[in-house]
Amino acid sequence: MNKAGEIRVIALGLIRDGERIFISEGYDPVKHETFYRALGGGVEFGETSGDALQREFQEEIQAELTNIKYLGCLENLFIFNGRQGHEIIQLYQCDFVDSKFYQLESLVFSESQTHKHKALWMDISRFKSGEFKLVPEGFFEYL
Repeated sequence: MNKAGEIRVIALGLIRDGERIFISEGYDPVKHETFYRALGGGVEFGETSGDALQREFQEEIQAELTNIKYLGCLENLFIFNGRQGHEIIQLYQCDFVDSKFYQLESLVFSESQTHKHKALWMDISRFKSGEFKLVPEGFFEYL
């Protein structure tokens, strides 16, 4: 987790297959709220956001990406687990190299020893209807 007052730069990959997107499920224990966001992670010093995107997908779900295209930058101010967060998101559109990822219903991956996450395909309509929460809000502009 980032230190108080720190702005985190992250790279996220928007993977779309028709009317569904591949996203990660998160849970805020303070708000008792489940939310979803694109997969990806922090950009390390000396690394481009495009390289970070590929590294994060490799580390988290052992997936290679192709057709990587920069979409834009989002700024995300939020409260998670009772703490304020600030992210600068470099957003990319991309595809999986291995078609097996398109057949998956869901998969569980570890971000660390203690953090397990679920990644899954979900219909975009379920976010647009408000049934499920997609973060950050600005993400909708790219769907």
